[in-house]
Amino acid sequence: MNMERRCILLLSPVAFALVYGLPNQVTAAELQEAKVTQVVQDVKVVPSGAAARPVAVNETVHQGNAVQTGVQSRSELTFKDQTITRLGEKTIYTIGGGRTIELGSGQFLLYVPKKAGGAKIKMGAVTAAITGTTVVGNVAPSGVIEFTVLEGTARVQLDRVGQCMLVVAGEKVVYDPIAMRLEDPVEVDLQQQLGSPLITGFRQLPSTPYMNVAIQNQHRAAAGTGGAELASAVAAAGAGSIGTAAPDQFMQAFNSVLVRYPQGEICDLVATAVRARPDLADRIVVAAVTSGRPVRGYTKDYKQPVGKEMPCDWVQCIVDGAIAASPRMADQIINAVLAAAPMLRDCIGEPCFPANEFVPPQIIAPINPANFVPPPVSPEHPPTTNNGD
Repeated sequence: MNMERRCILLLSPVAFALVYGLPNQVTAAELQEAKVTQVVQDVKVVPSGAAARPVAVNETVHQGNAVQTGVQSRSELTFKDQTITRLGEKTIYTIGGGRTIELGSGQFLLYVPKKAGGAKIKMGAVTAAITGTTVVGNVAPSGVIEFTVLEGTARVQLDRVGQCMLVVAGEKVVYDPIAMRLEDPVEVDLQQQLGSPLITGFRQLPSTPYMNVAIQNQHRAAAGTGGAELASAVAAAGAGSIGTAAPDQFMQAFNSVLVRYPQGEICDLVATAVRARPDLADRIVVAAVTSGRPVRGYTKDYKQPVGKEMPCDWVQCIVDGAIAASPRMADQIINAVLAAAPMLRDCIGEPCFPANEFVPPQIIAPINPANFVPPPVSPEHPPTTNNGD
């Protein structure tokens, strides 16, 4: 075969789920093949041990086969559980049979349906774990890695040193191979992201409504949603300002705003409150997920009575929004929520390391010559001297 191998994606046979286990109806066999649902210009299938040939829409690509895209070409593959993978130009993508994607170089879009099981994306030194999320990624020939969340959340880890962070909708994280670390997440314009070639020209993604909500949330956050209401409530509680309010005064003010706030905008209110008072982040989040609604039955298998309980997606939205507003309070936030309502563990998953920093290394203290005691010498191996005596 004479083809340019610019980018290789592998679906390994290792199934992965971050928060939710794979549903019973999604078997390993269902993930060993994908249907080609979109072809843009030069797209070929490369059967195992055979020459490349043009691929057709609706053709099934089986385990061990690859899909190759040419210059200015793209493709989309859809699995039986409706997980969607889109490939950029000059890409070779091999079906392996699992839920781990390995990206050598190039770009991709991955959409994993809610409650369909998670996925893990391996991008060189960086691994991202997602569940019910839409993400895009790019690995440049220089080794720079960019990873952006369009909706939902992802936990991104630098494998070699254990650096880990939460990345939420509207954020991009970059791995710098020179510094050998993940940079702090930066905000991106989600509206502009929708102009990506991996989104335009294809059918509408099932997650489009979620992306639209994320765009609205981003606009409200930029406008400081809830800030004026909080300031007014703090003044009514007898404090001079949000920053000088005693903890109980601020929480009284926050709760008074919370009970009358539209449920769809509570995530934004929580993020605003946490940015204003990061020292109270844990109390703010606990109040948001427990105030006015019962907290029993938040597990993924519980059938929630309509209008009675907050959906699990909203719980995760509140927690993730608070952590994004104050990453260093991640452990305190998650531990406080789980102490107040242990059944929420299925909603919020496992925390990352609490800040964008390396896991503290194990330091080996240097030897102090003054305190050094040489090992005992056996009669069979007497010590030697510099002159050989």
